[in-house]
Amino acid sequence: MIEVKNVTKKYGNFYAVRNINFEVKDGEIVGFLGRNGAGKSTTMNMITGFIEPTSGEIIVDGYNIDHKPKKVKAQIGYMPEGTPLYSDLTVKEFITYMANLKMIPRKNRKEAVKKAIEETGLEKVQNNLTKNLSRGYKQRVSLAGAIVGNPKILILDEPTVGLDPKQVIEIRELIKSFGKDHTVFISSHILPEINQICDKIIVIDKGEIVAVDTPKNLEKKTTDKTVLKVVVDDMNNKFESLKSKVDEIKQIKFVKENEDKSKEYLVEADSENDIRRKLSVECVNENIIILEMSVSENSLEDAFIKLVEDRKEYSQKEVEKMQYNKEIEELREEENKRKEEKENRKQAIKEEKARKKAEKEAKKEAKNNKENNQDKGGNK
Repeated sequence: MIEVKNVTKKYGNFYAVRNINFEVKDGEIVGFLGRNGAGKSTTMNMITGFIEPTSGEIIVDGYNIDHKPKKVKAQIGYMPEGTPLYSDLTVKEFITYMANLKMIPRKNRKEAVKKAIEETGLEKVQNNLTKNLSRGYKQRVSLAGAIVGNPKILILDEPTVGLDPKQVIEIRELIKSFGKDHTVFISSHILPEINQICDKIIVIDKGEIVAVDTPKNLEKKTTDKTVLKVVVDDMNNKFESLKSKVDEIKQIKFVKENEDKSKEYLVEADSENDIRRKLSVECVNENIIILEMSVSENSLEDAFIKLVEDRKEYSQKEVEKMQYNKEIEELREEENKRKEEKENRKQAIKEEKARKKAEKEAKKEAKNNKENNQDKGGNK
């Protein structure tokens, strides 16, 4: 549905995004994660056709945005960050205006506006001026403007920023409902929200794609340790000494002592080994009673931090060198392709000449055979 191929966006000497590649399939809800300034909004603006890439190509529903911009924009409903609305229009007037911009036929426009209002729960405020709405309702109006006309693709940039918890839940449920009939591409800083909504996550950092996977797979791939939460009755304070008795344990960290005198610890171990059985045996040997033991799972937040922390910050000189090397490599590939095509043409010409020569010789041989047969007949 959306294909981003080797896309770069450059402002002067600054690369907002550099050689990014990813794909969003039909019917997917895909989260787009990144820190401030990572390149999320730039990428979304290029997909919607608001700005042009410096290089690369973007294909939406089979159409190249450079060649068929109107066809692409007709497939997209876009909700930009910050809910830009016309404050002197009512809710209904604003959504109607968006329907006009999308060139929805006049005979279908009224029904399309009504449907967008109903789907976003705006019936009660449809005649209110947008400037008098709460932040949550303004987000709904912006969403309604995006979905009016039932576009195939919804691109939502920070749709829940600035909302209270109740409003976040309401908008989240709306977005999940849109996923039944639309392909949804959504950016957000609220990682639990992305985890609950999305089928796939794309992580961008410093203008580069660093991961594309499901939330669960990202969590698994970015963990290199198992963390156990253990609550024990340990009157003799021997629990921390178990580190020397279980080889897989990397660290035992005391957390707190509870009101009932039980003690809570975090036990870090190699991720590939389940140490619960060994730990239980050693606790029995030391007369330590385990009251609770559970595995602390790696969260999406942990995975995100792991992916983006300590990534090298390239100098402008290094970026330019990488871009130069990339361009040289592309030129080499083009040259090799031209050479291969030239060789193929030579081979084709050679084969065509051989074919014509063979045909000529075959005709000559047939003619000679015919003449010989005629001579034999005359002699008789």
